[in-house]
Amino acid sequence: MSTLTTDSQKLAEAAEGTSTRQATNRGRARGPRRPAWQTGLLMIGILATIAVFLVPQYWLFSSALKPRTDIYSWPLQWIPSSLTLDNIRGAWEAAPFDRFFLNSFITTTVGTALEISLAILCAYAFVFVPFRFKKVAFVLIIASLMLPGHVTLIVNYITVANLGWLNSYAGIILPGIASAFAMFLLYQYMRTIDKDILQAAEIDGAGHIRRLLTIVVPLSSPMILTATLIVMVGKWNEYVWPLIVTSTADMRTLPIGLLFLRSQEGYSNWGVILAGAVMVALPMLILFFLAQKRIIGGLAAGAMK
Repeated sequence: MSTLTTDSQKLAEAAEGTSTRQATNRGRARGPRRPAWQTGLLMIGILATIAVFLVPQYWLFSSALKPRTDIYSWPLQWIPSSLTLDNIRGAWEAAPFDRFFLNSFITTTVGTALEISLAILCAYAFVFVPFRFKKVAFVLIIASLMLPGHVTLIVNYITVANLGWLNSYAGIILPGIASAFAMFLLYQYMRTIDKDILQAAEIDGAGHIRRLLTIVVPLSSPMILTATLIVMVGKWNEYVWPLIVTSTADMRTLPIGLLFLRSQEGYSNWGVILAGAVMVALPMLILFFLAQKRIIGGLAAGAMK
C-alpha cells in the first residue's frame, strides 16, 4: 500500500510540474503584459476606426427610414422618431429601379463569370503549361496593374463603337473581362499545388482541360471564391464605363441610376436619394456579410502558403 501511495504521489507531482511548465510556456509565448495606458490607447483607436466606418453607414440606413422632418432637424436626430418606407417607395417610383437592377444583375454576373473563367485559364497556363516567352507575357500582364483603368477608356470606346456595341450589354461587359488582378491572385495560389499530382494525372491520360477541371479548380476553390467576390463587388459598383458606353435609361446600371435619381429629386429631397443609395449598396453588403469568412480565409490561406 505504501508503494502504491508513493507512486501516486509521484504521478501527481509530475502532472503538477507538467501543468506548471505548460502555463509558464504559455505565459512566455504571450509575452509581457501590455501596460494599461497602452491598452486604453489601443481601444480608443479601435473605437475611433469603427466609428469612422459605421457612423456614415448608420446615418445612411437610418435616414432612408426617417420622416423628412427628422432628416432636416437640428440638432441631428440620430434615432428616428418613427420608421417609414415612404423614401424607399419614392425612390422606386422616381426612377426605373427595376430596370437598373436587371441591368446591374446581368452585367455583374455575366461579366464576373467571364472574367474569372479567363483568369483561371491564364493562371493555369502560366503555372503548368510551358511555352515560349512565358515570363515576358507574365511581366507585361502584371505591368498593366500599374496603369490606371481610365487610360484605356478612349481606346475601348472607339473599339466598342466600331463594333456597333454602344448601348448594349456586350459593350458594357466585354471590355472589362481581362483582369490581371484576379489572374495574379489565382496564379499565386496555383503555384502551391503539388505538380506531381498533375503529372500522375497526365500519365493516366488526362489532358489539360481535365486536369484543370478535376484537380486544379477544386484545390483552388477558396481563392477562386475570394477573387469572384472581389470582382463582383467591383463590377456592381462600376460607374464610369457604363456611363460612357450607354445613352438610354433602359441600359443604365444602378450607380448611374442613383445619379439619375439625384437629377430627378435635386438637393431638396435627401430622404429619397439616401433610400436609393441604400438599394444600391444593400445587395453587396449582404453578400459580403454572408461570405466574409470565406474571403478572409481564402486570402489568409494564399498568404500562408
